[in-house]
Amino acid sequence: MSTEHVPVVVIGAGPTGVTAATLLAQYGVRSLILDRWSRVYPQPRAVHLDDEVYRILARLGVADGFAAISRPALGLRLLDATMATLVEFARDTTLSRNGFPQANMFDQPDLEALLRANLTHHPEAELRGEVEVTDVVEDPAGRVRVTYANRAGGKDRTVTADYVLGCDGANSLTRSRIGSRMVDLGFAQRWLVVDVATSADLAQWEGVHQVCDPNRAGTYMRIGDTRYRWEFRLHDDEAAADFGTLDRLGPLIAPWVGRVDAGDLEIVRVAEYTFRAQLADRWRRGRVFLLGDAAHLTPPFIGQGMGAGVRDAANLTWKLAGVLRGTLADGVLDSYEQERKPHARSMIRLALVVGRLMTSGGALGSRVRRAVLPRLSRLPGLTSKVLDGRTPALHRTALVRRSRLPWDLAGTLCPNPLGADGTRLDAELGLGFGLVTTVAPPARATHRGAAVHVVAPNSELAAWLRRGRAKAAIVRPDRTVLAAGRDVAALCDALPASTTLRTTEPVS
Repeated sequence: MSTEHVPVVVIGAGPTGVTAATLLAQYGVRSLILDRWSRVYPQPRAVHLDDEVYRILARLGVADGFAAISRPALGLRLLDATMATLVEFARDTTLSRNGFPQANMFDQPDLEALLRANLTHHPEAELRGEVEVTDVVEDPAGRVRVTYANRAGGKDRTVTADYVLGCDGANSLTRSRIGSRMVDLGFAQRWLVVDVATSADLAQWEGVHQVCDPNRAGTYMRIGDTRYRWEFRLHDDEAAADFGTLDRLGPLIAPWVGRVDAGDLEIVRVAEYTFRAQLADRWRRGRVFLLGDAAHLTPPFIGQGMGAGVRDAANLTWKLAGVLRGTLADGVLDSYEQERKPHARSMIRLALVVGRLMTSGGALGSRVRRAVLPRLSRLPGLTSKVLDGRTPALHRTALVRRSRLPWDLAGTLCPNPLGADGTRLDAELGLGFGLVTTVAPPARATHRGAAVHVVAPNSELAAWLRRGRAKAAIVRPDRTVLAAGRDVAALCDALPASTTLRTTEPVS
């Protein structure tokens, strides 16, 4: 009996794994997702994603569905221990340059259900739940053997794959099998995470509240029509079990629910989490890759943990599809870790800055915050900088031709404006590379499979190119700029020799 074979095995069916499988399916690449749960894990976890990650969800085809289960956040307030507002950064909830609200609150099980339902529209992706992966080994023939068994019992089964994506979380088996280890970046704090449901009106400002109190740092946010999330730093002698009832929990959440009858509040979950900052020392060995929490753990202070895994999937899958189709050289896969690891590290460091702002300094730190923070909102342009969700540009690689010039667009995301016909740029460019240009392009751009978009002189894209001192930009399938400049012919030469990624026959 022959061993089952698929081009890609994805281990883990959380948001990262399902995103990866869906993107691969859009390129006609078959994948098998193996997960220990048969259904969506019901407990709430992540509650925020930004406009860049929303843009990836739109690429999956679930933008409208996500809009129905999410709500834009109004910004950020920093509070002191008495709940007095130190500074407020109000956010405009209109659409960003990526085409979506900058900050979006949601309940992770709802998002996962949406992603799994959408996956059923892609026959190239199969989700096999209620199984436990026990081994991942690259064999001498250059294929990866994945061993798994039904959790209810039964003998081991084996599937081989050309590539394996380890999206199996913080306790990743895949990571251990490739000899990778987590490097501690010097942060570990125990926090209480509380989810409450109520139809009562809490009458609170509907942005994120950050309590900057070294004795009891905390966070409050509304995540749905009837759902609310609190996070509080735990003392050394405390545990989640100490707050399992409304009587015990009440003093912590009273500043927000004091006027609501306890009978109108339902505790959905009370759990303890250790917020960590960690980064895997290697994200790949041979044909096996790490994505999401298997590769990095980000403290939740900037709401980038889950989104980082979705970014991983968006970065890697188009490269993998090109290699499997033979339209891209396998050397492009080296750029995955080269691009994503420094980016993940920078976001972790930003989260640490915010976390330490909330929790460090003792009584002296509190006095400094009370003296300094109220003045921040008066600094010109600071609010826009605090609330600007744009992530750092990717570092220079073979697929990011970035110079040292500060205005260089390479490595940044291309804007995603609406065209005159109501179509966003992402939809117009499709699945492959694009050339965004203010001048007529040379024929070799289309011959190499790139979609060409000639921008109107007074458009958002024209202004974007002018700021980058460029006449054109090569845009990758993940909407990162490969290169930008004034010599359009030279830019076209920067396109890979064959960039066509459109689907034809499924990859087997």
